Amino acid sequence: MVDLRDTPDEAAFRKEVHDFLEENFLRLSPSERPRPQLGEDTGPRRDPATERWREALSRKGWLAPHWPKEYGGAGMSTIEQFIFNEEMAEARAPSVGSYHGLSLIGPVLIIHGSEEQKREHLPKITSGEVIWCQGYSEPGAGSDLASLQTRAVRDGDDYVINGQKIWTSGAHYADWIFLLARTDPDAPKHRGISMFLVDMKTPGITVRPIINLAGQKGLNEVFFEDVRVPARNRVGEENRGWYIGATLLDFERSGIGQSIAARHSVLELVGYAREHGVSPIMRNELADRMVESEVARFLSYRIISMQKRGLIPNYEASVNKMYYSELQQRIARTGVRLTGSYGMLTDPERTPLGARYTMQYMTSLPATIAAGSSEIQRNVIATRGLGLPRG
Repeated sequence: MVDLRDTPDEAAFRKEVHDFLEENFLRLSPSERPRPQLGEDTGPRRDPATERWREALSRKGWLAPHWPKEYGGAGMSTIEQFIFNEEMAEARAPSVGSYHGLSLIGPVLIIHGSEEQKREHLPKITSGEVIWCQGYSEPGAGSDLASLQTRAVRDGDDYVINGQKIWTSGAHYADWIFLLARTDPDAPKHRGISMFLVDMKTPGITVRPIINLAGQKGLNEVFFEDVRVPARNRVGEENRGWYIGATLLDFERSGIGQSIAARHSVLELVGYAREHGVSPIMRNELADRMVESEVARFLSYRIISMQKRGLIPNYEASVNKMYYSELQQRIARTGVRLTGSYGMLTDPERTPLGARYTMQYMTSLPATIAAGSSEIQRNVIATRGLGLPRG
């Protein structure tokens, strides 16, 4: 059973977040508001509006709401994070900072990092001074990541890394990369892997952007040729990187922001349809997208309801990921169909709705592959959710 009601404490916190957004974001004119933080080609923005927004969030400890307070976070519970994310999404307020830093390597360092690593890296993550990328996938190790072959060989006070990573988001503008490399080739594949923190300016690193269908270079190949990394930059014990890499703080993973963004997109398309007129078939398609965006919202509510009761979503998270990634593609397809011939153009100045849905149509194609393909998610749902035997 999903309980959609706030407790008195939750209602008070929701009001606190809403009042903060009203004061620091909603009352601003569109030109004064910060824009989304990351661009596919250019990386994070450091314009005055973004910096004012960063300072406002920082004063509340809301740049990294799931981090403990002693490390610059807010120490929010999962339900507080859910409320915070929900209100942020409803207001269309952008997050600030690098996802890879705030949600991935930051929590790993809080739990497994040395004191030296915490002092060096955590403040620079929350300040936005340093941008991180993730070096996990390889040409022969994507879904089966434990098959990775990038090697790290101990040489005195250093490790020497050789190998290749691929699909590395943001590597062309990132300052540091956290990566998994094989340190014991004879151990079982999950047990011979270590995690390293590597400065992207280290000699021997080559970044080659992968241009996507939309002409953007958000993804990259990264090559390591005799890259020397100080041993102090290894996170945790040698050969325990696989288990360290799976560590995250307890934070809200319902995807509520994505489901609300989907609804906003559908409402925008409905507004366009009302202004320009559409066929009954198109009206039905828009109705389908609206219903589907509401389904996405309730899937998010189901996950946060489980977390609120101390349960850990398993196959439910796979349902949510698969459903939203496919919905994202359907909304983009509807947007292209709705704008007719304009849907073939990418010039935001000459195209209705700023060509957003044409671009989304092209950029959403990898959504059903990244972070676990739909096929993998269906396997998880079948075996863990439905109890079906493995094929």
